[in-house]
Amino acid sequence: MEKRYIGVDLGGTNIKVGVVDPSGNLLYKTERPTRAEEGTDAVIGRITSCAREAAEASGASWDQVAGIGVGLPGFLDIPRGVVKRLTNLPWENVPIRDLLEKEWERPVMIDNDANVAALGEAWSGAGAGVSDLVCITLGTGVGGGVIAGGRLVHGVGGAAGEIGHIRMEEGGALCGCGQRGCLETIASATGIVRMAKEMAASGRKTTLAEAVQAGTLSSRDVFRAMEAGDSVALEVVERATDALARAMATLSVILNPARFIIGGGVARAGDSLFRPLREAYKKHALPSAAEGVSIVPAQLGNDAGVIGAAGLIARRGH
Repeated sequence: MEKRYIGVDLGGTNIKVGVVDPSGNLLYKTERPTRAEEGTDAVIGRITSCAREAAEASGASWDQVAGIGVGLPGFLDIPRGVVKRLTNLPWENVPIRDLLEKEWERPVMIDNDANVAALGEAWSGAGAGVSDLVCITLGTGVGGGVIAGGRLVHGVGGAAGEIGHIRMEEGGALCGCGQRGCLETIASATGIVRMAKEMAASGRKTTLAEAVQAGTLSSRDVFRAMEAGDSVALEVVERATDALARAMATLSVILNPARFIIGGGVARAGDSLFRPLREAYKKHALPSAAEGVSIVPAQLGNDAGVIGAAGLIARRGH
């Protein structure tokens, strides 16, 4: 019987569960509401039952399941398998690995959700076959994961890959981490919208004014306006991509990755994002560190988390 691996991507809104084969192919995926308000025990019970149901629905017996990986959005003690604190669920000091291993009688590994997304892309997505890469997710915030020599990099306290909290501007906008001027305040969807609003409020003429006034402005609107020639949108996008490119240039001389993989909602802007980003990276990066480096869109979308979580188990020996 071929082994199967289960990946769990726990979010504040939904629990996503996938069944993955040894090559990183997603065979089956399901999701259900997290319902965090029902308490930690109820959520863990829901994760447990969902994983068993997913295995059955995929056609695999539980005996084929070699282990389960879980991606979690927050601060973790990975070696001990303990959730220290989650960003969008009221969990503190939860021994999640031990609790799930007791329920499933299978090995369980946990990791940060951004790390497992990076592992998914490295295993069977845009980074397949590449042993050194950085995955950057541009969404409400800026997440990241680092793969070096084919392995996830965690660092001494698990903070490796927190790319969104590289400080880019002295005295810049306040970040959720408590610092000011983090990359997340500039290159995230939230940061892009904030900058556009501030420029519109300063009296700059822009086609974005109506959306700003209505409270409906999105980062997608900003990129569309840029392509239509709006000067404010152009300035916002240039500022966001320049900050991201400077952070990537710094990472290039520390890690020298072969590939940067960019995902998240902002990356759906396509060439409107990648064209100025590649130009800015070429301008800022040390030529010898940037030689042969590619900047590409993520491929797995919302499946990266469950595939990467399963990869925590499947790729233990890598």
